[in-house]
Amino acid sequence: MLINSRGFAKYHPIHTDMRKYLIVCFFSLWALAGFAQRPNVIFIYVDDLGYGDLSCYGATKLHTPNLDRLAAQSVRFTNAHSTSATCTPSRYALMTGQYPWRRTGTAILPGDAALIVPTNTTTLPKLFQKAGYTTGIVGKWHLGLGDAVAKNWNEEIKPGPNEVGFDYSFIFPATADRVPSVFVENGKVVALDKADPIAVDYKKPIGNDPTGKEHPELLKMKSSPGQGHDNTIVNGIGRIGYMSGGHTARWTDEEMPLTFLTKAKSFIDNNKSKPFFLYYALTEPHVPRMPSTMFKGKSGLGFRGDAILQLDWAVGEIMQQVTAAGIAKNTIIIFSSDNGPVLDDGYVDGAVTQLNGHTPWGPLRGGKYSAFEAGTRIPLLVSWPGNVKPSVSDALVCQIDFIASFSKLLQQPLAASEATDSQNMLNALTGKTKQGRSWLVLDSDTYAIIEGNWKYIAPSNGAALNKLTNTELGNNPKAQLYDLSNDIGEKNNLAEKQPETVKALGELLKKIQGY
Repeated sequence: MLINSRGFAKYHPIHTDMRKYLIVCFFSLWALAGFAQRPNVIFIYVDDLGYGDLSCYGATKLHTPNLDRLAAQSVRFTNAHSTSATCTPSRYALMTGQYPWRRTGTAILPGDAALIVPTNTTTLPKLFQKAGYTTGIVGKWHLGLGDAVAKNWNEEIKPGPNEVGFDYSFIFPATADRVPSVFVENGKVVALDKADPIAVDYKKPIGNDPTGKEHPELLKMKSSPGQGHDNTIVNGIGRIGYMSGGHTARWTDEEMPLTFLTKAKSFIDNNKSKPFFLYYALTEPHVPRMPSTMFKGKSGLGFRGDAILQLDWAVGEIMQQVTAAGIAKNTIIIFSSDNGPVLDDGYVDGAVTQLNGHTPWGPLRGGKYSAFEAGTRIPLLVSWPGNVKPSVSDALVCQIDFIASFSKLLQQPLAASEATDSQNMLNALTGKTKQGRSWLVLDSDTYAIIEGNWKYIAPSNGAALNKLTNTELGNNPKAQLYDLSNDIGEKNNLAEKQPETVKALGELLKKIQGY
């Protein structure tokens, strides 16, 4: 029997039964070998963490020892990006390998939105399923549930994470500051009392629960004016949107991250004997920042700093669980954030008044919502003991590329119509090369493109400053051009001095966008 380059049997004049027997034996041995060698993958995805928020990225006012330890065994990237400066579009790109601006309805979603991830194509978790992995998501989802906004929260809700490729899901639907404030496990609200049915509305008040706007005296954390976090009160905190019912199912903010951690550790323990993919999506340091009691006041930087210490502790717990399960050498751990940092994002929590010299954006300009680098340049650590040599890489990489990169690693080809914007960056992500992408499109209020050392921000008539969050948005009616090799803080606009570069990058951006 002969084997071609793809591993398939070619015809050879052997007795038919013997040939069939040999083919079966070959594929059985090939499958068993692959099963033993395929690494587990844990993707730890956090929310609103800045490039300068970790001590392994230069923070001095905040110390993150567990992430420092992970960084010491990882490729630590200094030029890694989410596709977008806000959460829903970044998560959409991660799951689909498609730029979110190619599809309408991928902006920040309300808590009652319909599912925006397609169920009829290969997603990141489906790729792992095709390779024989058990897949799980624990934590924040924020990509919609069900076929429509109007849905019955008291019955099974689908399609959702399970239908896009996760064998197990334990989530909250959107963000911690949006109703409904409940856990959903495999499509069903946890601890729901059918005698106290849940209803959700984002247009008008419903039910008899007090709101933060009408009863601020009931709040244990005040809402910032003008940001909409003063609707239904849950656990002493005003939320975005209105909710009634489900009182026994509502989580408390202090308990919620610990529940997610427990579920993530259980998933690891339950699947340690077979290949698994775990997407562990922490809520920290997204608002409302109400950390568990043991972390309150620990950072000296307000509740935002405390939430980051809690996040760091959770990462350490996951690393310890992997070691205890005896799978550390065969487990890839990836750590990253969905977008850049923001301080006052809806609540008065000390993030501004207790910053105490900490710089969540590091040397970058802007932050969450911004076209400047701090909007999308994020921490990225990739650890794989024995296969990834600890190093620092300045390769241009993006979270949108994970699906194509794992397609290569798992030898699961993608159709030409799938993950069309994802590029195979496996060698860069594993530190075998520092050659990353040649270009990358980024989106916020406006669009930007990076090619080599150049960053071009397209002209925009949007506001220059988000006054509520005090964030420079990067909008400007004139084109902007920055040389990131010596101006990472984007202070020196070279557009007038480099008109040919501006023209070339503008045309490249339009070509990629299909204009």
